[in-house]
Order: sequence, then C-alpha cells, then structure tokens
Amino acid sequence: MADEAQEPAWQSTLSDAELEVLDQYLRAHAGEDALLLDGVHGLLSAINIGPDRAAPEEWLPEVLHDPFADKEEGRQILELLARLNESIEYELEADAYEPILGEIELDDGNTALSAQGWCEGFSRGVDMRARLWEARLGADSRLTELLSPIMALAVEEGVFETDAEIAPLNETEYDECLAHLPASVGAVANYWREQPPTAQELAARAESGGESGPPRRRRGGQWLH
Repeated sequence: MADEAQEPAWQSTLSDAELEVLDQYLRAHAGEDALLLDGVHGLLSAINIGPDRAAPEEWLPEVLHDPFADKEEGRQILELLARLNESIEYELEADAYEPILGEIELDDGNTALSAQGWCEGFSRGVDMRARLWEARLGADSRLTELLSPIMALAVEEGVFETDAEIAPLNETEYDECLAHLPASVGAVANYWREQPPTAQELAARAESGGESGPPRRRRGGQWLH
C-alpha cells in the first residue's frame, strides 16, 4: 500500500485520444507563428525544467489566441493543457520524459520526425526567463554542454542563430540528437534543481524589469537580441 501511495498520479497523462483533441484544436486555430502540439510541448518542457517556472497566465497567451466557442470548449482545452503541463513534471520525476515531435513528409513519400516545432516552443519557454538563462550560460559552460543536443537541433532547424560556424547535421547526427533529447531535458532539469538561481541573479532580473523586450533568437554561449 505504501508503494502505491508513492506512485505518481499518472492519470494526469493525456491519452492518445485526448492528445488528438488538443492537436486538432491547435491546428484549427493556428495563425502565423502559432504553436502546434509539438511546440506547446517544447514550451512547457522549457518552463518545467528552467530556473523559475512561469505561471499559466504567462504562457497561455503563447498557446491560445482565439476566444473559445463556448464555456465547455474552454473548460476542455484548458484542462487538457493543464494536464499536459503536469504530465511533463511527472515524467521528469519518473525519469520517463519523452518529447512530442512533429512529422514531415520526405520526397520519397515516407515520413520522418522533426524537432522544429518542439525547438520553437522550447525557445519561447526559455525566453520567458531569458535573463536567468543568459546569466547562467555566460557563467557556467556545463549548462551549455547539457543543452547541446537541443541547441544543435534548434540551429539546424533555424530556430536559433549562432555566430559559430557549425556544419549542418547529417541524417544520422540529427537522429542521434533526437535520441538524446530526453536525457538532455532531464539533465537540465536536474541542473537547475541542484543549482537554482542565486539571489544576485534574481535581483539582476528584477532590476532589469523582468523579461520585457523582443524575444531572443541568437544563442550559443552568448545570447543576443
């Protein structure tokens, strides 16, 4: 009985049918630069593993752009988003995290996994606490190393830009980075859990007025507007 009480509340994990409902809603309301399901998962992943978790009222505007058709639709979609967010936390605690990735159609008619949407969402999640990430990346190269599979994919997909000369990933290297995403996300979560923002870092963020200003899209050691 004691062991059962310690198990995570896996009912918070969405079923395939519920993920499909959320996916279809996001697609139906997707405007320019809107995040689809893979992007929302990347956004919430960055928020869950980052230095200072953003509240729903901060990240929901990145996801929802149109009024709900009625109260029932609003209740359903907000509940699904809340549970998707909770499922990431539970997966991280259980060392069972898996990213939700998109698919692209290849010239030969087959499909392949794509990290573009996930990386775009992850980038927006990082932007919500950009100054804390920025300060730590500039001070501790280990965090950059832990993020390397994510950054390699993001650069490959054009989500991040860097001044460093980086050769394009071949198919094998791309797949290897995808395979390392769960470990990278888990390692970054552990990093911030063990080394949370210092009082000085938090004070510097507060003095700078939080995270106002245009999103950052150039990363790699140095983050620039």
